[in-house]
Amino acid sequence: NGLNRRQNAFWSGPVSPDLNPIEMLLFSQGLVYNVFSEGKSLRDDDVLQNLPVGTTATIYFKDLGPQVGWTMVFLAEYLGPLFIYLLFYFRAPYIYSHQDVFTSSPYSVVTLACACHTCHYIKRLIEAIFVHRFSHGTMPLRTIVRNCVYYWAFSAWLAFYINHPLYTPPSYGDMQVNYALAIFVLCELGNFSIHVALNNLKAEGGPKCRRFPHPTKNPFTWLFFFVSCPNYTYEVGAWASFSVMTQCLPVALFTFLAFIQMTIWAKGKHKTYSREFKDYPQLRMPIIPLLL
Repeated sequence: NGLNRRQNAFWSGPVSPDLNPIEMLLFSQGLVYNVFSEGKSLRDDDVLQNLPVGTTATIYFKDLGPQVGWTMVFLAEYLGPLFIYLLFYFRAPYIYSHQDVFTSSPYSVVTLACACHTCHYIKRLIEAIFVHRFSHGTMPLRTIVRNCVYYWAFSAWLAFYINHPLYTPPSYGDMQVNYALAIFVLCELGNFSIHVALNNLKAEGGPKCRRFPHPTKNPFTWLFFFVSCPNYTYEVGAWASFSVMTQCLPVALFTFLAFIQMTIWAKGKHKTYSREFKDYPQLRMPIIPLLL
């Protein structure tokens, strides 16, 4: 990012050719800038002449440290769980006992669980590459490491138990598995539909257009009538059904922690919508219809 003096604007893209080498070094992804010593940093599309400054302005920089783009963030977070789970499913060497290497479970629920887990993260990867629209924002490298440890470790923990040679099927057999599988598939389709709807909203309005999402003709988006973040609602529903399907405690714990985090995110987004749009629907709740 660079400061284009001829246009008096903060400009996003390759560094402007009228910058000297020192300026080119300063305007990097690892830096944010402001015209005040404190407060929220400026956006890349903020126009200098519209900011509350006089004929001269002092630009303050803050070094954010090593940064990584959002697409790479999601690829790093999701590729790990995808392959880690498969290692346990195929019972690679040094995971279980020697006689269990590359053996398969006699229970169909184990295969279904692997298919669901694999499809879930493939969906996430597809969304990260083709659906989500990212700004020029980045994530600190240390945060990526923490997130990867969280996702990868939980994936290994739940995969260890679900694919263990001593694993036993759920208490209510095929009925429990099939009902949970149906809910899982519906929630995955719903989650994907919401992400597509949000992407279309950004594409139609442009980067500077601020609108809150509405239900579309797709029935999965009708959850927008009741919650601000139905993508989180569907995500929690998918993991809750996966917990019921496998009847595995590590999956239930992962679902519980994910629900707490997504509730925090949903409340923040809901608060932003309510503050920014005076006509925002009063019926909507952050994540759970009529409750939360």
